[in-house]
Amino acid sequence: MFEDTNIIFYPDPRLREKCRTIETFDDALKALAGRMFELMREHHGVGLAAPQVGQTVRMFVMNHSGKPEDDRVYVNPVLSDPDGDEEAEEGCLSLPKINIDVLRSRDMRMTAQDLDGKPIEQFESGYIARIWQHETDHLNGVLLLNHMGPVQKLSCRKQLRILEAEYETAKKKK
Repeated sequence: MFEDTNIIFYPDPRLREKCRTIETFDDALKALAGRMFELMREHHGVGLAAPQVGQTVRMFVMNHSGKPEDDRVYVNPVLSDPDGDEEAEEGCLSLPKINIDVLRSRDMRMTAQDLDGKPIEQFESGYIARIWQHETDHLNGVLLLNHMGPVQKLSCRKQLRILEAEYETAKKKK
């Protein structure tokens, strides 16, 4: 069903869309999550949001350790109770070869649903909370570019132009 699904790259406009709430919990949703895990691993990521594969729905997958038992899927996530600040380097599978320092909340609470629609409530700190915030940004149409200051944008300008040219070339081939 999602075998041909792949990661999409900046400046694809779907990356800037605010995603819609998922209301149907079915085999198609599970198949999408499975394909997202495949792509996340293939591209050596720790998280992947549905809009990064062209699906504008509120779901992301993540694995902070690389161990299969740490695979997590969050449907319709809502973040709350941010506390503390922590700056760390982040990259993004939809913005390859771009890494920037991003200030995020150190602690975070999330309510969400699993692939069967059952409620999830968790509190995390550090790396996992950072992944949650990065992936939830994607669900709201926010990219790493939104976290860049003028100097960071200038330092990434060449790579952004490459991605823009590749996108235009791919569009013309369709």
